[in-house]
Amino acid sequence: MKRLSVAIWLALCLALPASAQMYKWVDSDGKVQYSDTPPPSNVKTEKLRTPAASEGKGKEETPKDAAKTAPKTVAEQEQAFRKRQLDAAKAQEEEARKQAEARDKAENCKRAKAALANLTLGGRQVRIDDKGERVFLDDQQIVQETARAREEAAAMCN
Repeated sequence: MKRLSVAIWLALCLALPASAQMYKWVDSDGKVQYSDTPPPSNVKTEKLRTPAASEGKGKEETPKDAAKTAPKTVAEQEQAFRKRQLDAAKAQEEEARKQAEARDKAENCKRAKAALANLTLGGRQVRIDDKGERVFLDDQQIVQETARAREEAAAMCN
């Protein structure tokens, strides 16, 4: 029993510094300093943590704050739960839509690059006309198709 009380006392003593005020400042050498003691008064400080025991002192709760911290009724809890569900469903739908758009964009980019690669390989290029017949492109038409394919690839892959 005595060991238990000594262990508890020791744990409490070790926990006390953890609740102390912490300060951060830059010293004259330009190094960032952290301490639980206040720095010199001519140095700009930043308070990192306030002690837990002093947080509630000197601060009176207004009725507006009391209403925010009051327990919610079952109906209010249910309404909040349904709102969270709707928000999560909307976020999930939006994420699915964005993923589908990204997949489509990647597929279009891949197709445009393949068409450009086909044109730049050289050789005879064939297109099918309105009648369903094969038409071979001449050099001028290949240059025009290559330029159009480059523009399309640039537009699709950005």
